[in-house]
Amino acid sequence: MDVLMSIKPQYVEKIIQGEKTYEFRKTIFKQKVENIVIYCTAPEKKIVGFFELNNIFRDNPKVLWKKFSDNGGICKEDFFKYFESKDIGFALEITNLNILDEFIDVNDLENFIPPQSFMYINKDDFLSKND
Repeated sequence: MDVLMSIKPQYVEKIIQGEKTYEFRKTIFKQKVENIVIYCTAPEKKIVGFFELNNIFRDNPKVLWKKFSDNGGICKEDFFKYFESKDIGFALEITNLNILDEFIDVNDLENFIPPQSFMYINKDDFLSKND
């Protein structure tokens, strides 16, 4: 099972540059996920690549910040604003990042509705639409 995940452009750029190797989330998948396809949200609105999901860390946001802030690509203020009033958060380790040679413009995809956070997909079927 794979996931298409919505990520803001400033964080996608840090992922591509290798500055962000952990993606933080308030909620997590109910199924086992192997790959995460990166959807760069507005104004970009493009599929930029995917990465393998090997480790998900579940903990209090304060602990996640202490462990992963150096590789999280987010400032402390934004991190804690995101996790405001949450006792549990998740850090997804970004491994084996694959950036597409040509980004997929989602305006070219039939009936594409961007997920608020994520949606389950089959990565190979989804990315083959670009062939």
